[in-house]
Amino acid sequence: MSENIILKIRRVSDEFPTLPLPAYATQGSAGMDLCAALKEPYLIEKGSVALIPTNIAVEIPMGFELQVRPRSGLALKHGIGVLNSPGTIDSDYRGEIKVILFNFGKEDFTVNPGDRIAQVVISKVYTASVTEVNSLSDSKRGNGGFGHTGLESR
Repeated sequence: MSENIILKIRRVSDEFPTLPLPAYATQGSAGMDLCAALKEPYLIEKGSVALIPTNIAVEIPMGFELQVRPRSGLALKHGIGVLNSPGTIDSDYRGEIKVILFNFGKEDFTVNPGDRIAQVVISKVYTASVTEVNSLSDSKRGNGGFGHTGLESR
């Protein structure tokens, strides 16, 4: 059973009155699409970063965050991803959501006004109490880090 969360959304300006608000595409969707609030097409050259506005600000309930994630179709077909994926929008942030897109592809990519550029997923946030200690318990992995289990299937 899923918990129903109220996400308050405000349009930052009146310049984009027909730009769709974030919404779930299907009943089983985890993410809501974000659209580009642009007046004209914006070219992201291959290997470049762009900050794309969405013209929305949100009020996220305390204890939750919005995670900004790439859209799989843009990633597969054009090599476009969210650079700091997943990006976190904290519950106390009230400014405009902007998406940091990176063109990992081999070709320049044009973002057109209204394009669906990313998705947001609302997630529960747990607050940790930090305690400094002199030692940590042992584990099977220990301090084995990056790639310590190898590539072969087990």
